[in-house]
Amino acid sequence: MPAFSEKSRAKLATCDPRLQVLFDKVIELVDITIICGMRDKAAQDAAFSGGFSKVQFPNSRHNKSPSMAVDWAPYPIDWNDRDRFLYVAGIVYGVAREH
Repeated sequence: MPAFSEKSRAKLATCDPRLQVLFDKVIELVDITIICGMRDKAAQDAAFSGGFSKVQFPNSRHNKSPSMAVDWAPYPIDWNDRDRFLYVAGIVYGVAREH
């Protein structure tokens, strides 16, 4: 059964408890990694300037404490495997609807 790495677990711990519960259930079904939970100003500025976020600090849901957003990816990560991202997104959506 898949399990979060220590790094993913630490990033998820910065998120709202409801997101933690959701992704704890998702990891039971499919292997994912947590890329980002809460972002401080420097991290948000970097995400914005790098084109990974459309909003500046403090306007992202990542900039709250606890974070109201989480970035994840199927593990192992293949940024070009769009179908796998859509498949896992469907699982996340389904688990969220159940709870």
